[in-house]
Amino acid sequence: QVDRYLYHMRLSDDVLLDVMARFQAEMVKGLGRDTNPTATVKMLPSFVRSLPDGSEKGDFLAVDLGGSQFRAHRVKVFDDGKQNSQLESKFYPTPKEVIQGNGAELFDYIADCLLDFMETKNLKHKKLPLGFTFSFPCKQTKLEEGVLLGWTKHFKVRGVQDTDVVNSLRKALQKHKASFDIDVDVLALVNDTVGTMMTCGYDDQRCEVGLIIGTGTNACYMEEMRHIDLVEGDEGRMCINTEWGAFGDDGALDDLRTEFDRELDLGSLNPGKQLFEKMISSLYLGELVRLILLKMTKEGLLFNGKVSTALLTKGKIEMKHVFAMEKYKEGLSNTKEILTELNLFPSEEDCIAVQHVCTIVSFRSANLCAAALAAILTRLRENKKLLRMRTTVGIDGGLYKTHPQYAKRLHKVVRRLVPNCDVRFLLSVSGSGKGAAMVTAVAYRLAAQRKQIDAALAPFLLSLETLREVKSKMRTELEYGLKRETQASATVKMLPTYVCGTPDGTEKGKFLALDLGGTNFRVLLVKIRSGRRRSVQMYNKIFAIPLEIMQGTGEELFDHIVQCIADFLDYMGIKGARLPLGFTFSFPCRQASIDKGTLVGWTKGFKATDCEGEDVVDMLREAIRRRNEFDLDIVAVVNDTVGTMMTCGYEDPNCEIGLIAGTGSNVCYMEDMKNIEILEGNEGKMCINTEWGGFGDNGCIDNIRTKYDKEVDEGSLNPGKQRYEKMTSGMYLGEIVRQILIDLTKQGLLFRGQISESLRKRGIFETKFLSQIESDRLALLQVRRILQQLGLDSTCEDSIIVKEVCGAVSKRAAQLCGAGLAAIVEKKRENRGVERLQITVGVDGTLYKLHPHFSRVLRETVKELAPQCDVTFMLSEDGSGKGAALITAVAKRLHNVGQK
Repeated sequence: QVDRYLYHMRLSDDVLLDVMARFQAEMVKGLGRDTNPTATVKMLPSFVRSLPDGSEKGDFLAVDLGGSQFRAHRVKVFDDGKQNSQLESKFYPTPKEVIQGNGAELFDYIADCLLDFMETKNLKHKKLPLGFTFSFPCKQTKLEEGVLLGWTKHFKVRGVQDTDVVNSLRKALQKHKASFDIDVDVLALVNDTVGTMMTCGYDDQRCEVGLIIGTGTNACYMEEMRHIDLVEGDEGRMCINTEWGAFGDDGALDDLRTEFDRELDLGSLNPGKQLFEKMISSLYLGELVRLILLKMTKEGLLFNGKVSTALLTKGKIEMKHVFAMEKYKEGLSNTKEILTELNLFPSEEDCIAVQHVCTIVSFRSANLCAAALAAILTRLRENKKLLRMRTTVGIDGGLYKTHPQYAKRLHKVVRRLVPNCDVRFLLSVSGSGKGAAMVTAVAYRLAAQRKQIDAALAPFLLSLETLREVKSKMRTELEYGLKRETQASATVKMLPTYVCGTPDGTEKGKFLALDLGGTNFRVLLVKIRSGRRRSVQMYNKIFAIPLEIMQGTGEELFDHIVQCIADFLDYMGIKGARLPLGFTFSFPCRQASIDKGTLVGWTKGFKATDCEGEDVVDMLREAIRRRNEFDLDIVAVVNDTVGTMMTCGYEDPNCEIGLIAGTGSNVCYMEDMKNIEILEGNEGKMCINTEWGGFGDNGCIDNIRTKYDKEVDEGSLNPGKQRYEKMTSGMYLGEIVRQILIDLTKQGLLFRGQISESLRKRGIFETKFLSQIESDRLALLQVRRILQQLGLDSTCEDSIIVKEVCGAVSKRAAQLCGAGLAAIVEKKRENRGVERLQITVGVDGTLYKLHPHFSRVLRETVKELAPQCDVTFMLSEDGSGKGAALITAVAKRLHNVGQK
């Protein structure tokens, strides 16, 4: 009979899955900037960005307003490796005249209670941070600020809505400060739900959901920042206080609300508001039972149709009665006793029926709660892109704790609705008090960590003034390298390349190009056509250079190169032709002519013996002679930077600068012959290979080198050399990042203070990882995956810090590179004697091409430091291959002109 009567309160799994879907849609609405104003589930950002990690420590105060009593707490958190904390509390009543009076009285009362508590605990002369648990919907713009949106739970204090409650509490405390010598700093405003999650998060680091089912009901969880439109920034996570009690206020649950729900709502303090809470929380369940029993009695289904005064009196049946009547063994005798006290004189059938009504009402509450919780768990799992998820829900509230079967029902239904989530339910111990202290402790920890991280990264932040200084020093060093008397001791070598022209479009023929500059070696056949059908066709093959050859003898290296050429000529079927060849050799060379290049010194990990001080063209010719299979006309030895400039010069005659920003870093440019003192002749121009990687080897930029730069330099193959390159090129940036990560881990700021084996390995952090980690499109989850590939087990917070470190290192690299380039374009402007210079820079290199921000920061820096130069950046298509062939073609053309 009761089942039939309360048929609409029994919800099937299909209905619950539908409720779950509706709640998910409401969450999305609440998170969207445009949809939030009309959303009923407000999804309020709490500005709690991190869960406890176990390293929190200190002495904290907390006050807790929101339930039937006001509470003051002192929480001591010990950093002893055992995650111990100690809680002392005192309870104060919340008189009706306070919770329904005016704002000033309420906050004075809170301040009085806190003062009393501090006197009792002998804390008056200590300056302690305070967390304020305020269990009402607030709009927060930071952790220590909250504007009340509206009262709930019988509270109706005047003059508080739409004001900042932290400010009101501070004012009340300020009044007491002078007269009672107390100094309290309100650091965090916390909702009791968030407090519950934080308390449980201290004991179980998987806890990322907080749930309250008591007088009121609410849930919070850790949401990805990129989904929270209401808060700036995409990095990391933030706890969202759903304020789910208002779910259905827009009619979304009208098909599930019964006549009893409607009647209860009409008689409440806030009709039409908090409709979901009125179907779930213990504040209303007793009243719901009373309304059902009243109607059943009126219809003659209970108590022989006799309606007692108790049944007509609002609030007469309380939640404690419902709990007692539902008890498993003594439930029936309790029911008889309670009903008799209410002058209802039940029969045994009445007692069974009433007990059944209580069960259906509380079961519906658990079902609805489970459906909304399942929606949150599903969202968490989808955010993490997991097929199966393990997580913990921190839980508090009288209904959950004291009701005999509520917890079991809730767990069972949640597990049925989300079978792919392994959920642990963890009961919170004084969540709202200890939780506020935990939020404050975490805020304290994060502030201290922030200071340490800022201190570590501060040397990487270069002011405009510093960048101007770098530009000016670079200009000085460029001049030293060009002048006869200072060239020998100059760190920026300014090597003449004997390339005296850029392409004019008449180049044609077949050319071979060799490209040696990294761990791979390429051989190319390049066909250049001139005239109307001007084009460049290329065929190439890539060969690896094993480490033992890179670091073996010079003879072995050049024999390996000739072996690769032979393979290519066979492959292309051109072994008999004596083709002109351009040799891209991307290491510092001193040239005496276009086809003579003496190696100044190896860079980029090469260490082959008996090469430094030797002519690399002669070494190549000798290796070809040793093999005695083919002959080649070696026309030009070329630096990849020059090749880059030539390739872009073929497309744009305005291109007179080449820049490489990749594994290495270098620049070349067309200099007026009259400025190159180390060469005879004043007519025309010649391309100068600056070899700017050595900038700073004389100590001129020591003021901006960090301890991490020094560590990277000392651990490199060429300590003390190429210092600028080690701050700007792809080969070293990952290593700088690794050194910073080790330092931050030693300080306990990363990876739980554990330096993993992989982090100890030099070179583990490749520059490509920087590019991937800094990609704007990459969520932190993917950053964590990259770190996991490197054997670094990171939390969400770790990933944010790693991303920040990568950003600081690569931004500095781009800025330093930009400062150097600004010196060159300014020099070009002065050479031409113009007010404003229009020039194109040909660029190549993986750092420029693949890093998400490097090119933009570089361009911005050049614009800022050389405002009178309009610089166009042009990406080079294969400067070291096509460029070498073009230089060979230009050299052939100029040679032919000379002969004529």
